[in-house]
Amino acid sequence: MKKKLLEVEGLTVEFPSKSGPKTVVKNMSFQLDAGDRLGIVGESGSGKSMTALALMGLLPNLGKICSGSIKYNGIDLLTLSEHELRRIRGNEISMIFQEPMTSLNPVFNIGNQIIEALRIHRALDEKQAINKTVELLEAVRIPNAANRMNDYPHQLSGGQRQRVMIAMALACEPTILIADEPTTALDVTVQAEIFALLNELGERFNTALILITHDMGVVSQMVRKMLVMYGGEKVEAGGVTDVISNPSHPYTRGLIACVPHISADPNKRLSRLPEIKGENHEFTPGVVVNPKKEEKSAEKTIPALVVKNLSVSYQTRQKDEDGSYKIFKAVKDVSFNIERGKSLGIVGESGAGKTSVALAIARLIQRSSGEIKLAGQDFGQLDEKEVRHARRGIQFIFQDPYSSLNPRLRASDIVREPMQYAGNITRPEQEEMIDELFNAVGLLPEQKGLFPHQFSGGQRQRIGIARALATRPSLIICDEPVSALDVAVQAQTLNLLKSLQEKFKLTYLFISHDLGVIYHMCDEVMVMYMGEVMEHQNSNSFFSCPSHPYSRALLDAVPQINA
Repeated sequence: MKKKLLEVEGLTVEFPSKSGPKTVVKNMSFQLDAGDRLGIVGESGSGKSMTALALMGLLPNLGKICSGSIKYNGIDLLTLSEHELRRIRGNEISMIFQEPMTSLNPVFNIGNQIIEALRIHRALDEKQAINKTVELLEAVRIPNAANRMNDYPHQLSGGQRQRVMIAMALACEPTILIADEPTTALDVTVQAEIFALLNELGERFNTALILITHDMGVVSQMVRKMLVMYGGEKVEAGGVTDVISNPSHPYTRGLIACVPHISADPNKRLSRLPEIKGENHEFTPGVVVNPKKEEKSAEKTIPALVVKNLSVSYQTRQKDEDGSYKIFKAVKDVSFNIERGKSLGIVGESGAGKTSVALAIARLIQRSSGEIKLAGQDFGQLDEKEVRHARRGIQFIFQDPYSSLNPRLRASDIVREPMQYAGNITRPEQEEMIDELFNAVGLLPEQKGLFPHQFSGGQRQRIGIARALATRPSLIICDEPVSALDVAVQAQTLNLLKSLQEKFKLTYLFISHDLGVIYHMCDEVMVMYMGEVMEHQNSNSFFSCPSHPYSRALLDAVPQINA
């Protein structure tokens, strides 16, 4: 009988805890042939990433494989020494990690990090390694790759850092590629190109792919077979078409129902997994919420946010002929209004200027020109003391949940920090609000004393969302707020944000590459490309009849669930 490329049998992983060993992966088994494509889906904390780390021999220090085997080409990887495993890891089995900011070394430029991998695993000389690095960066669409390879991770956008991680994983042309949420931070057009690249690699080198994701649309288009994990266990497995078109387990049905679609009713709440956990395990659809008709006021309301002719420029490291440093225009003459209680979604590729707009609004970076008014107040004319006071009404939900949380603070203190900064909330009130916020974002009371590294990626983002909501701000800038969350928690979080918006008339500025999220959350959509606005219209008009070719390309690239 022909042996499998990869055979995982009875894999069980445990971590110690105060109450005894905690099993995070239980009796996991699957097989992979050369060129195979397997998708692993499930909620944050379901054991997906721990399964991948076990395959790579990269479990955290306290993690322990209690039983099972992992055979690669007939060799049990669990019996190899660290030296023997290092020959396989990165060279024959490679991994794209979920959070590029924590995976890239901040003290080395991105070029040297790729060159190091090439010289270790492929024995290239320096010139060959440099040329190959440029080729890899161009393949994942890093613009001006020959110069950008000298940049450090903090100088790249979140999406660009993720592309660098993909380039590093592809550097040695592995036989098995494990991709843990590989396109989490990428817009839909680049996502489509990256998956086309992964497909090309699979066909060229017969590379097997293990895709870990919460995006059922991506799974349906990228893999041939899939398995669903819940609580560390496999609850369903089979061909991707069979599982998606006829899921046998209620949990799988719930995951599929949680996905936001651009063809669905935007006024309908996304389904939540608790709705499928009834006595008979039957799925109950979400409740349609009729939008309230607002009474027209005789007085004209002041917009929550007015941005007029905003421009942002950065000095680059390149020089002109006269010796002066070149200026890069990240944002060019951008204007828009957001009414109180409404949401504007900004979409576009990584590096389009979306985040620069948001940072300029909060005066976290300097604008080159333009006006910014918050509730009629000219934010650009305030001094530093006035800005600090005004910022209490502006909160961010950041894209990268790990780098935006203080690693030395416990979860409860992270959420408490903005309350203390506000200065008008008593300690008992803080404790009550923390409990309410933890419950609202799906965190347990006993998790309040934990540190960020003790949470999964999705759980860390929930802490960030709770922190942003702590002072009940009038404007929340959401920079890819659910990109790191699985679909179930994503649905819960989006429903929460909508409910809070209706209750407190919150104003959202939403930055996302997920057009399904924008469709469900935003009243208006603004499309940016290379710092300029390509299109700006109400959500219904945009999704039914986009006017700009670039907008149509974005919509065409949205992955759909194909049963």
